Amino acid sequence: MKFKLLVFLVLLSNLTFSQFDIKWSAKQKAFYEIQENKILKTDLSSGQNLDWFTGFLDKKLEIKDFVLSENEDMALVYTNSKKVWRYETRGDYWFFDTKTKALKQIGIGLPASSLMFAKFSPDGQHVAYVSEHNVYVEQLSSGKIKKLTDNSKNKRIINGTFDWVYEEEFDCRDGFRWSPDSKCIAFWQIDASTIRDFMMINNTDSIYSYNVPVEYPKVGQAPSGAKIGVVDIKSGKNTWMQIPGETTQNYLPRMDWNGSKLIVQQLNRRQNHSKVYEVDPKSAQAKVILEEKNTTWVDVNTKWDEEKPSGWLLQENGFMWISEKDGYRHIFKEENGKETLITKGNFDVMEPAGIDKERGILYFYASPENATQKYLYSVNISENEDAKRVTPMNQPGTHMYNISKDGKFAFHIYSSHDQRYVYEFLNLETGKAMGKDITSQLKKEEGQDLSFFTIKLDDGTSLDAWMVKPANFDPNKKYPIVMSVYGEPAAQTVVDRWGTGMNRLYDGNMAADGYIYASIDNRGTPAPKGAAWRKAIYKNIGQLNIQDQANGLKKMMEMFPFIDASRVAVHGWSGGGSSTCNLLFQYPNLYQTGIAVAAVANQLTYDNIYQERYMGLIDEGDKEFFVKGSPVTHAKNLKGNLLYIHGTGDDNVHYQNAEMLINELIKNKKQFSMMAYPNRTHSINEGEGTIEHLRGLFTKYLKENCAAGAR
Repeated sequence: MKFKLLVFLVLLSNLTFSQFDIKWSAKQKAFYEIQENKILKTDLSSGQNLDWFTGFLDKKLEIKDFVLSENEDMALVYTNSKKVWRYETRGDYWFFDTKTKALKQIGIGLPASSLMFAKFSPDGQHVAYVSEHNVYVEQLSSGKIKKLTDNSKNKRIINGTFDWVYEEEFDCRDGFRWSPDSKCIAFWQIDASTIRDFMMINNTDSIYSYNVPVEYPKVGQAPSGAKIGVVDIKSGKNTWMQIPGETTQNYLPRMDWNGSKLIVQQLNRRQNHSKVYEVDPKSAQAKVILEEKNTTWVDVNTKWDEEKPSGWLLQENGFMWISEKDGYRHIFKEENGKETLITKGNFDVMEPAGIDKERGILYFYASPENATQKYLYSVNISENEDAKRVTPMNQPGTHMYNISKDGKFAFHIYSSHDQRYVYEFLNLETGKAMGKDITSQLKKEEGQDLSFFTIKLDDGTSLDAWMVKPANFDPNKKYPIVMSVYGEPAAQTVVDRWGTGMNRLYDGNMAADGYIYASIDNRGTPAPKGAAWRKAIYKNIGQLNIQDQANGLKKMMEMFPFIDASRVAVHGWSGGGSSTCNLLFQYPNLYQTGIAVAAVANQLTYDNIYQERYMGLIDEGDKEFFVKGSPVTHAKNLKGNLLYIHGTGDDNVHYQNAEMLINELIKNKKQFSMMAYPNRTHSINEGEGTIEHLRGLFTKYLKENCAAGAR
């Protein structure tokens, strides 16, 4: 149900993907990046660029990514990538040695474009990777390949990577870790044997249709069994770690090495009880070293390392983790059995950003005064002090910092609603830019009259919102309003960054055509406003968020009398599509027109991890909450104009949602419009002409049913 906007935001800016994806050197003041199908190495001190790898220029192979060895004298270059659901995580890898200039493909004999997550052993002697759900190790000197796992007797066994739902909801993809001594590999094994296939139908790629099965555990279905194995690469002997608990009633979302031991997080089926185990790989025995319970859910999606998502930052004598147990998202340190709060105050840590171990400085994102913005803060780990803001005070908006491995430097990116993306390389010790700084690049963009404001509901709740007024605005006239909505725990819409207020689905200029464009963030969205704000939506998706959106719009109409109450439209995608339907159905006298894309019409059809996290377990008496919050329950109330859009090849929110909703509307004799995009996925961007067609459809329907212009 999450629709990510990174691609759109980059396209709107003057940045390239490679500038987001620089890789910092761990040995020098330098970074690596992909430019023009070459890997460049840039020295920060001199600014000198070196063509570090040009080996594909004559092979007609595109560099998609690369992995460096610990000494940075070797690389694994990734190419011929293919999608595994959302991301291109399988492909081919080539080994490059900077000393000998040798370039050779690894995994010879395995299927083309089947290798995943290849990485060097710490000693640089081997490479490990996954192919067709098995873990392999390859000796670099000889090219000898050894298969470490075998799922030939049961293809539903997944080694070293994950099934659909772990990938989608826990952000788990890379499913194995080298031991620090290079002797062993710890890996996840997912047993999807009990998970039923959801059958999508492909009607377009052959004369006879065929099924596309997706191992997809829906609400009420027990999770895939998960366990952790440690395999010796020399002998091939595997030992299963003895983590207590029924494997099909618990999740294992995080695992890593901490010295010679493993650290593993276990989450119960309801996702409100987290246990962190220290596991001895020799004895396979596990002991609990951290435990947390919550009356709603425990959030485990924190990333400390983009290259291998972990729920903690490991240190020599312990680790740091994020918890909401005091009412805010805060960073705690666990060291030799002693717990210490690192970030103190009535504010949320949005996410960790990096660490300077030498100086003992931890970097993180926060915005204590304004939940629509994002800034870098720092705190001394060992001293009892308040956090300090690193981001300059004169740069309001959203900031991102790609911090070097030693915490000394950062690639700093800044934008706001009226400032395109600009960037600089920053020395974090001095606070000075290295070369061209951001201040010299600032230029306010003209063109849209966007303002942020706060809506106060009758119960005292404050909602953040933005509004773009029409061009040539006359406050004495009435204008149609189009609301952009998401409303679920996966995303905010009211954020002060470049791209906010721009509708990628509208073919033209909404302001020039005479529309007000606006958005509200309701309770339950992941805004940094405290745990009570985020957890208010527990068992309330499709109810509380819909009430907040509708009540917020009513207050807007009181605040801004130029809003035409007879011309109100709403649109959203995925969870926003669900909200769009619910707003039309539950408040039919407030919203006249809705355009819903890829909506979850029936919450019982969505995956177990996401939906059960926020709504409970149906076999423990919580089914009524799923039903109350589902658009199909309220479809009989439709009065206005609905355009429903869905891709028939959507592996995330299945097309069955469209058909269930259609049936309910037909049963109640409700007229509506419908567009099915054959064999398109959740993003509906595949195929020639698709995006242009979708934009044209959206725009035409809006103009015909919510007329533009002042009255």
